[in-house]
Amino acid sequence: MDIAGKQVQQEDALQTDAQIKELVRELLYKNMISGRKAGFNYHYTKPSPSTYPFQYFWDTCFHIFILTELGEVEMAKKHMRSLFRMQQADGFVGHMSYWERLWPARVTDLLQLKPRDVLRLYKPHMSALVQPPLAAQAVLRIYEKSHDTAFLKEMLPKLKAYYGWLATNRDFEQEGLLSIITPFESGMDWKASYDPVLKYTKGVGGPLLFWKVLQVDAHNFRMGYNLPKIYKSNRFIVKDAAFNTIYAQNLEALAHLCSLAGDDAGPRFFAQAEKTAASILKYMYDASEAAFFDLYGHHFTKLKVHTATIFFPVVLKSVPRDVCRKVLETHLFHQDGFHVQFPIPSLAIDEPAFKPGESLYIWRGPTWVVFNWFVQGFLLEKGYNDQAKELLLTVKRLIHKSGFREYYDPFTGEGHGAEDFTWSGLLVDMLNKHKEATSTGKND
Repeated sequence: MDIAGKQVQQEDALQTDAQIKELVRELLYKNMISGRKAGFNYHYTKPSPSTYPFQYFWDTCFHIFILTELGEVEMAKKHMRSLFRMQQADGFVGHMSYWERLWPARVTDLLQLKPRDVLRLYKPHMSALVQPPLAAQAVLRIYEKSHDTAFLKEMLPKLKAYYGWLATNRDFEQEGLLSIITPFESGMDWKASYDPVLKYTKGVGGPLLFWKVLQVDAHNFRMGYNLPKIYKSNRFIVKDAAFNTIYAQNLEALAHLCSLAGDDAGPRFFAQAEKTAASILKYMYDASEAAFFDLYGHHFTKLKVHTATIFFPVVLKSVPRDVCRKVLETHLFHQDGFHVQFPIPSLAIDEPAFKPGESLYIWRGPTWVVFNWFVQGFLLEKGYNDQAKELLLTVKRLIHKSGFREYYDPFTGEGHGAEDFTWSGLLVDMLNKHKEATSTGKND
């Protein structure tokens, strides 16, 4: 049998799309939590039953993308309402909402709360951190599936306040780029590109890395999460490429939501999206390495570590096509540090910090479904059909081999980290995107 024949045979052995969707539906419902506490109604899905029992910001948005593709639109609305239930008057929403289990997973997570909230652990509260701001796209997805104008108008003021808080409090230099103040805000906790900022030089993650990150959180806590003071101290001021790409995408989604609701703020948010995208290209792109790098400090110093987020900005419409092509062809399509059996690894295999297997220090080598999910849609849109299909098949093979796990070994496909991990359910969205592209002829 030739190679093509063997590939077809392997694909035939995988679960059908219908089987996968039912498995994902079962997974989400098994991890779902709802209740009422201290006057708050909450409804969310735990990313993992024991490892991640809280409501997380971007995880909730992932769950909404999955639920809507499963036809569970009303359930998706409940998740979004719960996410914004404790929104503060100034628009802030924390990266973690503590509802049912009020004590954090690690005692050191107490440092991610404002000092006053440490004294209020007995009732629902939020962390003092943010996470990649996917909420506008999540609400737009709900609207696209439901055309529920009432829900749109319910959520729009909350979204406008939230993105307004981000622009006011985290765009320190008014360049359209948001800064994170701890590695945990990126959603990619121990990301290797932050090592130079932390002055961590040992490569593979270890206890010293934990201590250095803990010191950042302790520093922010001591400052009472006073953002101007934290910025002035310049301890950990990072403009993450993925975080800001998502921000630009969501500003554009918010502009679209405003237009749908007849709100005249749309042009303002669209202009913000364009400004952010332009700054990403201006400050983050490195032509000599054909990569978009995270930035550090008041002077926008490039953190030249090849993590998987060097690809993220190619999805932005204003990034020139030749730049997109060069980034993808240099790193994703050719035999360099990202060429593995099960792409896309979270870190290039030739980086000193690379470790493919199980570790407390995640995002430093293994493959996460979210990278394939994020890039696939762009590849389909731009006609990289074979590459998009390979990313889809990779995720199907990983789940078939190892189940719904937090991350996977990029060489063997062995699953690691949390079990019954919901992010892997993003495969449902990937399946539907592939089907839509095929049916409309985009894959021809």
